[in-house]
Amino acid sequence: MKKIIFFGVFIVSGFLIYNHFPIEYSKKDDVGFKPWKIPVAVIKYFPVKGNKIDINITGDWGASLSRTRAKVDGINLGLISALENGSKYHYYKNKNSPASLDYEIVKEFEFLEPLPTFEQIGKRLPMIDYNAITERIDIKNLVENQGIQEIWIWGYHGGKVDLWESNMSGPFGDISNSDRIVTDLPILSKTYTVYNYNYQRNVSEAVENHLHQLEAILNYIDGREETAIDEWSNLLYWGKFVGSDKSHKIVNPGAGWSHYPPNADKDYDWANNNFILTDIEDWKPDGSGKKKRINSDRWNKSSLKWFVYLMQNHPGYNNNLTFDNKIINNWWHFIGDFDSAMKNKMKLASVK
Repeated sequence: MKKIIFFGVFIVSGFLIYNHFPIEYSKKDDVGFKPWKIPVAVIKYFPVKGNKIDINITGDWGASLSRTRAKVDGINLGLISALENGSKYHYYKNKNSPASLDYEIVKEFEFLEPLPTFEQIGKRLPMIDYNAITERIDIKNLVENQGIQEIWIWGYHGGKVDLWESNMSGPFGDISNSDRIVTDLPILSKTYTVYNYNYQRNVSEAVENHLHQLEAILNYIDGREETAIDEWSNLLYWGKFVGSDKSHKIVNPGAGWSHYPPNADKDYDWANNNFILTDIEDWKPDGSGKKKRINSDRWNKSSLKWFVYLMQNHPGYNNNLTFDNKIINNWWHFIGDFDSAMKNKMKLASVK
């Protein structure tokens, strides 16, 4: 059984949510390719006062509990669909391209109370206590016995708490969009990644958290942390694929990154009307890919559609790309099975 995606807009308890619904169906193409399964545990913190979320705790959200539950469930559907759809290499021009990732929510927890936090020395806001959260749900059993790879925490920000958009722990360290404090999560025999979402936001912001995690991992695998900052433009991922350098801006229009489409002039410039020549849809490491003239109309000026389009241009299954006599790997492997990639010392490109 594989999945197709129905695109649509639906209303949940008064909220308009753009979504993609995964629907099971049988299909004979891509036989023999199995996507990496990513079992997910979802944790929801709903601090309530009566039948509403307590806005004095969240800072920016005071809707009813029923509406909040419905919104979170709807965003989870949209998030799974966007992540799976985004892992289909060049899907916008090859509708037979299979997803490299297969997400499934297998466990859910709900707590009608505030997020656990602790005071940070020298900082105004308390930090979410990830150790307390993961201890409460028996993270060791979930990860080591039930195969959970990702934890999705639903809560709030609203100027009330500090949090990490992504956090990681495991035998190979913390490679995440955080300060990478090794003691802020239990270290287990398998890697797991924790994501924080805000139910004041929507699908796009949740997907962005995952893109930042992908960027952190690909930069790590590509050796950016050990590379002199003036040499970043020569790196396979950050320099050749993204088209950036130490400035984080786009200096040689390639695929761009989450905050910067190829034609962007600044962070979050997802609706820039300026046209630019870029090889994003035919990227080749040696720069020989065909360039085309695009602007934000290509993704309908939508941050969510930009994220999915960007993900679909990351080298995935059957990309047939080479670099310096090496084969470009399926980069979704690093998300789908980080531990096996690390154990095998996998790189973005491997010797033929």
